Amino acid sequence: MAIKANIRQENFQAAREILGKVLHTLQDFYSHSNWVELGNTEPYINLIRPDLPLDNLADVNTPTCSDCASGTCPNQILPNILKEKKLTSGYMGIFSPFKPKGKCSHGGAGDLTSTSDPRGGINKDERRPDNMALHDAAVKAATAASLELLQDIRLTAGDNDFLRMMGIARSSVVCFVIDTTGSMSDDIDEARSVVYEIIDSKKGTQDEPSEYILVPFNDPDFGPMIRTIDPDEMKKQISKLRAKGGGDAPEMCLSGLQLALTGAPDSSHIFVFTDATAKDIALKDTIIALIRSTKSKVSFFMTASSKRRRRSVASASFNDYKDLAVASGGQAIQVSKNQLPQATDVILDTSTSALVTVLQRARSPGKPETFTFLLDESLNNITLYITGTSISFTLTNPSGVSQNSNEANGKLGTIQSVGNLRRIRLNHDKQAGTWKININSNQPYTIKVTGQSTITFIYDFVESFGGPHPGYAVLNGRPQAGQPAKLMLSMMGRKGPSSMTVGDVGLVLVSGPEAITGGTKTDMGNGNILVNVDSVPEGEFVLTLTGTDKVSNSQFQRQSTTQMSVSKVHVQAVVASSVEPGKPFKLPFSVMTKGSSGQYAINARNDRDFPMDYPKSLTVTSGQYTNATLTITPPANTQSGTDVTLTIEAKSSSNTDSNYAVLRMSVVTKITDFVQPLCEVVSVIDDNCPDDLSQCGTFTWELSANLTDGNGTGIETISLHQGNGTLLHTLLSTPIVNANYNASCCSQVVEFVAVDKVGNVGKCYHSIVRSGSPALTLSLPLWLCILISAFMARP
Repeated sequence: MAIKANIRQENFQAAREILGKVLHTLQDFYSHSNWVELGNTEPYINLIRPDLPLDNLADVNTPTCSDCASGTCPNQILPNILKEKKLTSGYMGIFSPFKPKGKCSHGGAGDLTSTSDPRGGINKDERRPDNMALHDAAVKAATAASLELLQDIRLTAGDNDFLRMMGIARSSVVCFVIDTTGSMSDDIDEARSVVYEIIDSKKGTQDEPSEYILVPFNDPDFGPMIRTIDPDEMKKQISKLRAKGGGDAPEMCLSGLQLALTGAPDSSHIFVFTDATAKDIALKDTIIALIRSTKSKVSFFMTASSKRRRRSVASASFNDYKDLAVASGGQAIQVSKNQLPQATDVILDTSTSALVTVLQRARSPGKPETFTFLLDESLNNITLYITGTSISFTLTNPSGVSQNSNEANGKLGTIQSVGNLRRIRLNHDKQAGTWKININSNQPYTIKVTGQSTITFIYDFVESFGGPHPGYAVLNGRPQAGQPAKLMLSMMGRKGPSSMTVGDVGLVLVSGPEAITGGTKTDMGNGNILVNVDSVPEGEFVLTLTGTDKVSNSQFQRQSTTQMSVSKVHVQAVVASSVEPGKPFKLPFSVMTKGSSGQYAINARNDRDFPMDYPKSLTVTSGQYTNATLTITPPANTQSGTDVTLTIEAKSSSNTDSNYAVLRMSVVTKITDFVQPLCEVVSVIDDNCPDDLSQCGTFTWELSANLTDGNGTGIETISLHQGNGTLLHTLLSTPIVNANYNASCCSQVVEFVAVDKVGNVGKCYHSIVRSGSPALTLSLPLWLCILISAFMARP
């Protein structure tokens, strides 16, 4: 129910995280219980139906397993348990071998109970010679159960929102954060113009944005966040923006950006329009933590206004925006209001599919330097961006042909200069190979090289964990200083992961020098590569890699954009359950340091501004965890399905070291309605339908059904799931809803779905197929294929 509630509120990331946890538990049931040993081949529907009990369970005093000294017995379940169809599972002991007398163990080297009588274990996690049939049966049942759950969610959410929840989209998200104070009229007009151009030029193409997000901010207000997949709705919403209010220079820019970072999908590109510094500069550390957590890129379009009254805000300047842009891999573009229309081509460049970064560096202070980068055959629409002042440069291709910064149209491409931005678009006949650009400036500058290519990667810092099912978990926060680090790469090639090989992988400081800290690679299969780095650089760094494209037999270069750095501090917290509106939720967290002992300032923020209580400082002893508790209380009127992004930061008293944990939690109203809507077919009129289907075209049939939710929350939607006819129904607010379906006799199967207000799904199915083997009326949908590959229990 929490998944469905999150989807209703369009909190797809939160829904996806909960779905992952639910699927893990659901699939474990078939591997860790005796369900398949009992002869069951279908999923246990009661597991995902809270209104149905888990029945016929073996109680704590009932022995369930025989002894297996070898640990490899084909079936340890006692005959009477099998005969009586008693359901049981295996006990697991990581720290103790104790279990009730006669009970089954989970089994395996990590389970201490497996050495206590009865020895052995019944888990079917891995396929072994002694359990091949049971393992295969468990995989089949777990797969079917996963698809059953996903189908239930899909019927509730609808196809579009289901795909959004799954993160399946063909292109990027367009996200704007716009200052709407009085001096921003021209900027709003330009942002509106860009949105219109994106929508009109890319509609119906593979580059059409999968979603549009808009966050306005003013002073003191910001938000709400507006998100839609409808381009016309986005036009409507951005057309409503009007410049008003404000007056003093600083505005609530970072509060608006926080909403965008927590609401947009990971790896989004967010564009901020403002002409003022940030009044809420205290959010800067939180914004950096969210940038690192989401790997989203933030670009600022900063225009100066002489109309504003300036006032001093501590440490707040346009340089803060530049810091955030560099940290995220975005751009900080500073122009006059008249120049803004020439600068927004950057948005059109990045609002596209399959965008990759080849090179990105920053130099502050600036210095003359030559940067080399490798362009491969797969790259298209290659663009270089240089930001800074008092800059000259020379670009050289692999053949030695050069173009200077004062040549607007040269042999290698076109150069556009506006404000502090230089945009170089390479000609379409670019050469593959090693290029170089020599930049001459003593002022701070950045250089970025991008293009479109299907050769790309995603990555996370990970930490290993042991126990019965060892593996790797994504690291929450910055990696530890002075410690080896692990990264998990997922590679994508032009024809899948097998069409490319990865060469060198390493970490490089963004601000130089260019020395790369290399890592050793382990191929984990399916395009996943584990990289072990013995020493992580001190300072802000990015991931860079090279490889070979087997399709063209050419070398390629790629890099990450989000900057990362190490810390001696570690913040640990886990959200184990959802939160109820109006009720305090206690979240334990721990802080540890490998640095100096002392006082550490604790700062916590959430994007909903819910009341919180937590210790503002902790005394931390080096090498030891200090435990504390944060209490957050959502207001009683919080809508079910609201997600909350919480950031907890710990900073040393010297302000020289800090770390954070970013957590997402869901606010879900306690559900008492678990009953599905019911359907009763009242009448079917199909007498006119001929037995010979070749004659069906001119004939129709009708069905009438009554649907009710009984004492539940009431039916919210009724929709056609199978059939090509017309479905009409009476008002949903009535206790009994009458549905009428009319279709051609050629369409012989109908299924419509009723969903109540908390997401329970009821189905109405009827077929007028009269004889013979009916043809398959619905081909296996694409989503089914995707889901089988994504969630199938692994051998």
